Amino acid sequence: MSTGTIVLLVVLAVLVIAVAALYFLGRKAQKKQAEQQEQIDAMKQTVSMLIIDKKRMKIKESGLPQAVIAQTPKMLRGSKLPIVKAKIGPQIMTLVSDEKIFDMIPVKKEVKATVSGIYITDVKGLHGKPIVAPQKKKSRFRQALEKAQEKAGAKPIK
Repeated sequence: MSTGTIVLLVVLAVLVIAVAALYFLGRKAQKKQAEQQEQIDAMKQTVSMLIIDKKRMKIKESGLPQAVIAQTPKMLRGSKLPIVKAKIGPQIMTLVSDEKIFDMIPVKKEVKATVSGIYITDVKGLHGKPIVAPQKKKSRFRQALEKAQEKAGAKPIK
């Protein structure tokens, strides 16, 4: 065998081992996420709250309880989380929002939210009114393209 063939076989073996390791780690993480989702669903409550403020901020600066900050892995302490300050009854609390619904949460309005501990999983209008997500702003390129198409009389691209 030539050295090129040996190198190719070694590289191929390393790639197969890496793919197998990623597969098993992915399955383990998927099982863990399913267990966490079951716990969240078991603990959820519907609460009426007034949203005071919402921001994406680092967990150290968020104002969450020290016990929560201590439990987070060290690598995630620098990452930004969707934080919501809300008045629930007479108390002002700092909560963590689900990333999917963070943009839908209205500021300075009262909503009914599904909360599990300090985690907001769903938001609805106070009297059953649906909350619509705000439309994303169009980029300058998209705006200029639509203006040019209007002048030309063509249909706008969506």
